[in-house]
Amino acid sequence: MSDAAQVDEELRAGIALWEAGQYVEAHEEFEQLWLVEVGPRRHFLRGLVHAAMGFHYVTMGDTVSARSKLRSAADLLDGFAGDYLGLDVDGLRAGIASARATLEAAGDATPGDPLRLRIPRLVPGRMHDVIILGSGPAGLTAALYAARAHLKPLVVDGHEAGGQLTLTTMVENYPGFPDGLMGPDLIASMRKQSERFGAGFRPGNATAVALSRRPFRVTIDGAVEECRALIIATGASAKLLGLPSERKLMGHGVSTCATCDGFFFQDQEIIVVGGGDSAMEEAIFLTKFARRVSVLHRRDKLRASKIMQEKAFKNPKIDFTWDSTIEEILDVREGKVTGVRIRNLKTSQITERPVDGIFIAIGHSPNTQIFRGLLEMDEVGYITTHDGTKTSVPGVFAAGDVQDRVYRQAVTAAGSGCMAAIDAERFLEHGAH
Repeated sequence: MSDAAQVDEELRAGIALWEAGQYVEAHEEFEQLWLVEVGPRRHFLRGLVHAAMGFHYVTMGDTVSARSKLRSAADLLDGFAGDYLGLDVDGLRAGIASARATLEAAGDATPGDPLRLRIPRLVPGRMHDVIILGSGPAGLTAALYAARAHLKPLVVDGHEAGGQLTLTTMVENYPGFPDGLMGPDLIASMRKQSERFGAGFRPGNATAVALSRRPFRVTIDGAVEECRALIIATGASAKLLGLPSERKLMGHGVSTCATCDGFFFQDQEIIVVGGGDSAMEEAIFLTKFARRVSVLHRRDKLRASKIMQEKAFKNPKIDFTWDSTIEEILDVREGKVTGVRIRNLKTSQITERPVDGIFIAIGHSPNTQIFRGLLEMDEVGYITTHDGTKTSVPGVFAAGDVQDRVYRQAVTAAGSGCMAAIDAERFLEHGAH
């Protein structure tokens, strides 16, 4: 990478941190650049260094330090205008001037609550009524309802566009399709329907959010969008074993949802991987269809609750393989599960066993990493909602598996997506001040 390209990359990193409300980190990025730059760019970057710290003090409620830093920033940025280095310099200078006026009126104050003033953006961005993060059943249903309410929602696809349904084959438990349909086809139809009413879509993944004040800011692969209401439908990802064959055979004998796929394994041999309550629930449910269910666990005893253990042990269709893990799933060449290669963790002995299906039940991880510390969550990381889909931050709503650790079905996700869109519409009409 050339020196110029490296500088541009570091500048973009600083801008993204600023836009995400991480002003101390942005200050550090700009300072590294200021130390190596020369001429007008050095002068301008030093102004950004002071501005970043000034607005950090604003968020801390420290009027004295904020005034000092923003005064220095204004002096250093004097003479710069327009689109310097791709930044909205006029907007930045106007924002600094407005902030200084507010700070002067506030007088001296010790650090406390964040000051209620608008912090300028470094890059021009679009304002949206609603941004929806996630494009699974929850996000797409929210998009449909929001679009029909003329809110022109922007849907950010996420790291796995379409959600977990894109990894499934036949879906037979979604209402309205008596013959069933393929998971990717259902997602494509839902997307097309929301687009028909004006929903916009953007590829990429949200990497940061700023929720301390409205409008909210969402950083999407380095670019920033603003919105008056935010719907989080980023879902929860099933924890997997990490085998290449596991991903390749997903939907072709490998599954993470017994309720979704158990029906397809009538009178077949199945392995359930896991030792907690979820694994026992899956195994017991699968005995309604399968000829035999083997629970494979890496320890010599279960982690499940006593009552779930008792139910599983008493079921004549369930047996247990202890101290073992799956080394490989067979057979990718045939395009379906035909067996597994199992390693005993105590003896290291490897055996092969013919099976027709494998259900991975080692838990789920809600995709909420960027919201930690910003929204109330349970101990696992699922977003806590109340009064429908409202979160702990007014104007932010959560739908689908990101807030549902119990049902995790496409139809329940779609229902909560509908609720989130209606909640957002009502918020914008009545509660957004």
